[in-house]
Amino acid sequence: MASQTFFDMNAMIVELEQLEHHERKVSAFRRRLHDRLDAFPNELTAKKEREVSEKRRALHRRIDSLRAQLDLANH
Repeated sequence: MASQTFFDMNAMIVELEQLEHHERKVSAFRRRLHDRLDAFPNELTAKKEREVSEKRRALHRRIDSLRAQLDLANH
């Protein structure tokens, strides 16, 4: 990480903030899907929930990766 430039780190910070914002929206939508499934279980909603959950997991992986890179850059 020693080769990280100030601009690279800033770009990562901006990406991290954007991803965290997007993750909050995806998580809220996922909660609504869970509520809908609890009230009216059906395969279509369950399928959508699985898709949204996978998207959320991918966001978490990228967020975790950026956090790790930024933490290493700070040491």
